[in-house]
Amino acid sequence: MVILKKIKGATLIETLTASVLIIIVFMIASLSFNNIFNTHVKRDQKAIENRVKELEYRVIHQKIVLPYSEDFAGWDVFITAQKEGARITYSKDEKEHQKIVY
Repeated sequence: MVILKKIKGATLIETLTASVLIIIVFMIASLSFNNIFNTHVKRDQKAIENRVKELEYRVIHQKIVLPYSEDFAGWDVFITAQKEGARITYSKDEKEHQKIVY
């Protein structure tokens, strides 16, 4: 006959403590990933960069009358004539970027 060994089980308090610790770790990880994702989405500037490239092409081929301004998806875009070519300035939320087109 086989002798059964008695295995000690975890108490209810130990199980609850472990569960709470696991939930806290997952919650911190979830908040961190959420913060990283939101920052990435806010810093995505591909649409405005493509629009600036399109405007640059039009300036080079003289399809735009200077000075030129527009509002593109919340971005203020200004193009002014310069001695060396044209200056494209685009800004949003007090952040300003400039590009000189020859």
